[in-house]
Amino acid sequence: MRKAASISAIVVGLVMAIAGVVAWVVISNTLADQKITVSDDASCAAGDDVNGPISAFCQADIINTHALEATGGKTYAELEREDPLRETAMQSSFLQASLFTSVVAFGVSLMGVAVGLVLVLIGFALLRPAAPAPAAAARPADTV
Repeated sequence: MRKAASISAIVVGLVMAIAGVVAWVVISNTLADQKITVSDDASCAAGDDVNGPISAFCQADIINTHALEATGGKTYAELEREDPLRETAMQSSFLQASLFTSVVAFGVSLMGVAVGLVLVLIGFALLRPAAPAPAAAARPADTV
């Protein structure tokens, strides 16, 4: 039973780790294909291409800043229905949500790699033979 559990842990761990790496690469390439550059006035990663979790977060943050500047500090929900700035706020919200979704996806893929590696380690640990139990120390017989 222990051998089956160890092999299962190793196989599942490898699959999870590989899937996590593949997901990271796909997300990164998909973002890079959009050719988004972090705004020069961003508080972090200014001028970088958006192709990873940090640059995606930084771009989402500066989009929020720009949108609030454009709308006088009001969010989409705070603007009147007929306000022409509502379209700007809505587009900003959509862009931020998309970028934050990619940040979450990067996190999930990294978690898949980490859990996969832990499962592989557990699997290999289960393959090792158990250490022999320490021998009970011989006690001298009680004399009466």
